[in-house]
Amino acid sequence: MPDMMSWGLSWPQVLAALVIGYLLGSIPFGIVLTKLSGGPDLRSIGSGNIGATNVLRTGNKKLAAATLVGDMLKGTAAVALAGYLLGGRNAALLGGFGAFIGHLFPVWLRFKGGKGVATYLGVLIGLKFSIALLFAALWISIAYLSRYSSLSALVASLLTPLLLWIWVGDQRAAALMALLTVLLWFMHRTNIARLIGGREGKIGQKD
Repeated sequence: MPDMMSWGLSWPQVLAALVIGYLLGSIPFGIVLTKLSGGPDLRSIGSGNIGATNVLRTGNKKLAAATLVGDMLKGTAAVALAGYLLGGRNAALLGGFGAFIGHLFPVWLRFKGGKGVATYLGVLIGLKFSIALLFAALWISIAYLSRYSSLSALVASLLTPLLLWIWVGDQRAAALMALLTVLLWFMHRTNIARLIGGREGKIGQKD
């Protein structure tokens, strides 16, 4: 565990930042918005995921866009709120980590959440907007060429920590995003297997 005193944070501040992030990150926008619109339970269709890509499989593009924005902005909000309330940049990093964990393992859904791409981007927006734009550009470019949402996320996330480390020189943000990248890849392990086997569903494809 890192020495939080060197971060300028007390352990109560560390806990508060993580809790703030977790509670925001655990809001399942895909399920909430789909239910409010009278749609099916996302966990029963397509990949069973609660994110925007699976919402798109319902055929409702506006709802998918709203889910994407919600899942993204909860990561940004966690970074901003934790940083504002609890002491700046280091608290913001912890808030972002908490939000990502909350999305992956929400207590409201028995710790079975999404795969984290939108929330990953939202955390990145809160930490370094220019790198977030590059992530989005990479995702869009790869998605346009391949039509694979998972492949786009995997490649863009792999490059993100390197950009933060080499281009920006923010070692702590790079370390955080490297950890989130490892978790994101782990959550996409079945997608990776399907990509290798040529069975991965493409963007907009209905199951």
